[in-house]
Amino acid sequence: MSETSATDDSSGGTRVLIADDQAIFRRGLCSMLGTEEGIDVIGEAENGEEAVAKAADLAPDVVVMDVRMPRMNGIEAARKIRDETPTTKIVMLTISDEEDDLYAAIKAGANGYLLKDVAVDEIAEAVRDVMAGQSRISPAMASKLLNEFSSLAQKADSKQEAAGPQLTARELEVLRHVARGMSNKEIGVDLYISENTVKNHVRNILEKLHLHSRMEAVLYAMRRQLLDLNEGEEPAS
Repeated sequence: MSETSATDDSSGGTRVLIADDQAIFRRGLCSMLGTEEGIDVIGEAENGEEAVAKAADLAPDVVVMDVRMPRMNGIEAARKIRDETPTTKIVMLTISDEEDDLYAAIKAGANGYLLKDVAVDEIAEAVRDVMAGQSRISPAMASKLLNEFSSLAQKADSKQEAAGPQLTARELEVLRHVARGMSNKEIGVDLYISENTVKNHVRNILEKLHLHSRMEAVLYAMRRQLLDLNEGEEPAS
């Protein structure tokens, strides 16, 4: 198996490790991402165990990883990588459109979840997004999150859990947009506020929920029934 030298980071780009058990796909992705400006592919792994070992050795900025791999699946690998190298961002790139895999990936600390039918330039954009502190979810998977939100909203009590942290109406509004996979810039345009204001709202949401990523905040809100996604209805105060 070929591998880019871990010491060749002279360009100062985002250092990426790619993990996928399909050699042809993995190497093709290495080649294509390697041509993207500002991205340096520093290594590749063919299973979850190797991904964890190489992440510890190479300390990549981003790991692009499949969910279903031999010896250790991508979910468990993501969990171990976040424990051992917490500054590394993780983008799951998979054929799995199962809700359980999406939720498990978020709980494991993934910053993005893309299906393999996306264009290569979208993968590169996802790498840049997670490095900028954003998340990236394939639209089809974002819609699954929204459907789950709606289902939970129908079952929720009229009041939020007393013990839950209180998010403002604007923070809930921003969180809904995050759940749709929108970037800070897109959210700002839609809500007529500055991108910097969006960043401040996202930071406040994470601090209130004691979480580390936007995707974790979305999953937390869904599980605690903090979101009411009925269109045109004001969020609970």
